[in-house]
Amino acid sequence: MTDLTSLTAHTAEELDAADPLRALRAAFVCDDPETIYLDGNSLGRLPAATPDFLGQVVRDGWGNGLVQSWETWISWSRRLGDRLAAHTLGAGPGEVVISDSTSVNLYKLAAAALDARPGRRTIVADIDDFPTNRYILQGLAEQRQLRLVTLRSDPDQGLGTDTLGEALDDDVALVVLSLVSYRSGAFLDMAAVNSAARRAGALVLWDLSHAVGAVPVELGATGADLAVGSTYKYLNGGPGSPALLYVRKDLQRQLRQPVWGWYGQRDQFRMAEEYDPVDDVDRFLVGTPPLLSLAAIEPALDVVERAPVTALREKSVRLGEFAVELADAWLTPLGFRLASPRDPARRGSHIALAHPDASRICRALRSEQRVICDFRPPDRLRIGFAPLYTRFTDVRDGLARLRALVESRAYENLPVDMPRVT
Repeated sequence: MTDLTSLTAHTAEELDAADPLRALRAAFVCDDPETIYLDGNSLGRLPAATPDFLGQVVRDGWGNGLVQSWETWISWSRRLGDRLAAHTLGAGPGEVVISDSTSVNLYKLAAAALDARPGRRTIVADIDDFPTNRYILQGLAEQRQLRLVTLRSDPDQGLGTDTLGEALDDDVALVVLSLVSYRSGAFLDMAAVNSAARRAGALVLWDLSHAVGAVPVELGATGADLAVGSTYKYLNGGPGSPALLYVRKDLQRQLRQPVWGWYGQRDQFRMAEEYDPVDDVDRFLVGTPPLLSLAAIEPALDVVERAPVTALREKSVRLGEFAVELADAWLTPLGFRLASPRDPARRGSHIALAHPDASRICRALRSEQRVICDFRPPDRLRIGFAPLYTRFTDVRDGLARLRALVESRAYENLPVDMPRVT
């Protein structure tokens, strides 16, 4: 799509008509035809089957089965993890569980990895990674008197593998990186990073939050050590749904996570006095999961599994190319700049557009134009493409409304101060 015909009124409809995934949009609640949702990279839409499924869990499981229902529920963290591993993560059975939040899982695995590399005193991370990841690593480094090295990455293009390679030596215990940058959408080469770290004897912990469900992830084929990730973005598990946790099978018995709880205990219901963790991935569980939030992942995976990840990736690339082309033609003359890699192979499933007044534009876009995307400091408007339900017409109409808003300068009526949620 390189000529100007891609900007005409007909092209988006033609692309939607030819989209092999177009029927999957009906699997989601899209009741308001006037609202354009381009923020599935923050919170995925509600699968249409989720309310009834949760109602059944509440009525039949909690209401009728009462405590007996735990005979079924107790295995859900592992069972849903196996489903996610097989379809979306390129991992094997018994390597993924769903538990806790992404942040808690990252803490558990980072602490376990550091314990597994005694004598090494350095943690390596990206200075532009999601803040919570850096905060957790700062805390671990301070508590253990370790050195945290934060690499300077390009805020638009992401971290270069050469930059990472220069930081790796025999003192590095752990490398923590996001496969897709939360701000720019820059997409790292997992295989290259894993290989470089392995040569240095370091473990790698991946955050897959902005990748899983939208881009191919091959944990097994690339020899990945550890990973965590959100289930409420492209996987549509619901607000705050429990996160994924991956540990390569041959590492599981070598690692002991720091939060010892009865869900990781051998013979859990024997209530033994001393902690003795199981030998498999369940040793990274802690306590009783938030069952209703965990249950909501089931119908979400039912939808995700209806399309190969390769098909999701193909569509997200085309949506991104379409958006970039529109932005170049319509928004660059209005002061916007693409703040993501231009090469679609180096982008995840969202783009960032930089503008000095991006915060107010984002708020006005929601309130006046009914287009939902989000803002990330310092000046980025972030636009996400969830291939299960985002249409090409959504992209065209959303960017057309953005253009109209900026041309009108109506956003200048809003206060400069940012709200708590952006």
